[in-house]
Amino acid sequence: MVGGGPVGLFLGALLAHAGVDVQVWERRDAAPTGSRAIGIHPPSLDAFAAIGVAVPVLAEAALVRRGIARSRGRTLGTLSFDQASATHPYVVTIDQHRTERILRAGLDAAAPGAVSTGTALTALHRHRDHVDAVGTGPDGSPVALRASFVVGADGARSTVRDLLGIGTTGRDYPDRYVMGDFADPEPVAARRDALVDVGPDGVVESFPLPDGRRRYVALVGRRTPAADEVDAGALADTVHRRTGATPDPATNSMLSGFRIRRRQAGRVGVGRVVLIGDAAHEISPIGGQGMNLGWLDAAELAPLLAEGVRTGSAGPWPAYAAHRQAVARRAARQAEANMLLGGRAAGLGILGREVLLRTVLGLPSSGVLARQYAMRWA
Repeated sequence: MVGGGPVGLFLGALLAHAGVDVQVWERRDAAPTGSRAIGIHPPSLDAFAAIGVAVPVLAEAALVRRGIARSRGRTLGTLSFDQASATHPYVVTIDQHRTERILRAGLDAAAPGAVSTGTALTALHRHRDHVDAVGTGPDGSPVALRASFVVGADGARSTVRDLLGIGTTGRDYPDRYVMGDFADPEPVAARRDALVDVGPDGVVESFPLPDGRRRYVALVGRRTPAADEVDAGALADTVHRRTGATPDPATNSMLSGFRIRRRQAGRVGVGRVVLIGDAAHEISPIGGQGMNLGWLDAAELAPLLAEGVRTGSAGPWPAYAAHRQAVARRAARQAEANMLLGGRAAGLGILGREVLLRTVLGLPSSGVLARQYAMRWA
């Protein structure tokens, strides 16, 4: 496994629980920090149960049972997750570094010493029945490993993908966003809710986090945010101006500016080397699906790899690839729809958007929308 982030750790733990000998090479040599991705959807929690990590995740996470849409100071409707899943009727939020720590503990319990930090891949030599991986260790010395399979779980700038010569297609979107975590300033009654304000100046999303915190994500314009534009005070002012909430900049614990990209690898597997997660498909983080897509890739791939190790076969990559890339395309379309609904609007545009959301959220079939948001289809 190349990449010891949340997707690589989860796949490693799945394989270790299936009795497969696993090694994970992770380029970072320090423990992960920061918040980054926070949402975990019901299908991922179901998959986590297979390696015993769903319970510790739920013990630390905030449970979001409904989302509330607002615009211009008025509530447009409420989306309940009560029927989104028979096992987990909610979406959970937890800092990514805490999720990684729990997944790492699950892998360490099943395969002690499986993770090699500070280890970077530099070459792959593919053979009919194995792959030779070559890299450098923490002290710069060469390392090598012979593996039945190599999985690239090394993110959007995947070294594995580059070494395979696989290109990507996609597009960059002009809109830019700033996100930050603050002590939760919302009224007590709303502190377990996801709040989405789609007013004229663009979307402000917010989600409860553990320890009485809340993440705000705001559309702030176009072009890449300059360093001095990613400012806790400026974000707090934006949130207050558009929603009325008053985050305290002094409580800010994470701040980041980002733009949206969509990418899909031309191929998901070459011989005994496979790509998963952002290495295979990168989508908009609006809607919180990207990390979950990677986990569901891993859940589908793990039994194929275990069977390949057991029998010596190379695995049915075409069927796996076709399904996972189709799922990623659907997730990308859903994320794009979310972005469109959260864009700037005026006049009849903002009125039409508000009418649409009032109508959709008021229908008896809104439970279907909740299941779609919660990725029950993935």
